[in-house]
Amino acid sequence: MDRNDYYGGESTSLNLVQLWKKFRGSENPPSNLGSSRDYNVDMMPKFIMANGALVRVLIHTDVTKYLYFKAVDGSFVYVKGKVHKVPANDMEALKSPLMGIFEKRRARKFFVYVQNYDENDPKTHEGMDLTRVTTRDFIAKFGLDDNTVDFIGHSLALHRDDRYLDEPALDTVKRVKLYAESLARFGGSSPYIYPLYGLGELPQAFARLSAVYGGTYMLNKPECKVEFDEEGKVMGVTSEGETAKCKKVVCDPSYLSNKVRKVGKVARAIAIMSHPIPNTNDSHSVQIILPQKQLGRRSDMYVFCSSYSHNVAPKGKFIAFVSTEAETEHPETELKPGIDLLGPVDEIFYDIYDRYEPVNEPSLDNCFISTSYDPTTHFESTVVDVLNMYTLITGKVLDLNVDLSAASAAEE
Repeated sequence: MDRNDYYGGESTSLNLVQLWKKFRGSENPPSNLGSSRDYNVDMMPKFIMANGALVRVLIHTDVTKYLYFKAVDGSFVYVKGKVHKVPANDMEALKSPLMGIFEKRRARKFFVYVQNYDENDPKTHEGMDLTRVTTRDFIAKFGLDDNTVDFIGHSLALHRDDRYLDEPALDTVKRVKLYAESLARFGGSSPYIYPLYGLGELPQAFARLSAVYGGTYMLNKPECKVEFDEEGKVMGVTSEGETAKCKKVVCDPSYLSNKVRKVGKVARAIAIMSHPIPNTNDSHSVQIILPQKQLGRRSDMYVFCSSYSHNVAPKGKFIAFVSTEAETEHPETELKPGIDLLGPVDEIFYDIYDRYEPVNEPSLDNCFISTSYDPTTHFESTVVDVLNMYTLITGKVLDLNVDLSAASAAEE
């Protein structure tokens, strides 16, 4: 059941008229922006790591037969006021203007160590126990400077802030390996893929798959009140005087607001443009990460851009998003470092929304509530939440050892 008249809730993609209605309160966007139905503007824009957990989940469920993916052109990082392509292996590191000649040699040693590292083969550990050594101490062994650490930690390992430096290094090494494996998978210039027609395709594809297995989807159901028995266990969901009976409820935080707590806010901007983002090699789809330290903030800022090449806008139009964990109530001011990278925009919308996480005990009430989306431009943290929910609901751990080549038809 969904209170909206479209699939996907907060992770839907809107056409231009829907976008205008949401942010401008009218249904008449200017005609110079092109046809409304050529737009598929993601409300939670995220790229998919080519070798990551989400691809494995999509293959495992066989939902890939309803989806077509295309590689993302580029992955960039903001360092010392400039946008640089993220070097993702030892060869790229040697060519990168991010580092001086001596730093490149040190970085190359780091990449070679990570590429050779095998958790089950002590010979590759070089005497370090990465379950104990902190990331800070691990990186210190290679003598890397702060800017290099910044791009490794934030644009390769995709950490959202600097807490990882005091946590065991194994997680960071695995994340950098995943980035390198994802990059190699396409031989492209980024490790990310993204569905044609936008992320709204994901919930629609699952709705179709659900129907194949006898599932029923009800859109446009107002209120959706969750009903409980005298023991506080869920027994159904009521809308328009009818109750659908059930033993378990899975929902996002907006349907059970008394069982969640606020954990933060996200500030974001959505821009429609007539050109690619400057300094990104004319990339038609791109991610730029602005590490917190580079901006003097407590958390990173993210820029995401997609365009007509992924069928999310009319020919010649680009959609850019800037998002971050809000530290003030003023998104226009707070997002300025990211917006300044975009160049001229045709239209821009600002938005600030709260993030929630569940505080209920699912074993007592049988309610399984997801955590709100974070401001990152990739899915890795979201998938962890979904897999944890799967285990709580079914009591099983999903086996993600799948044949990744099953997604290859979609890639092409």
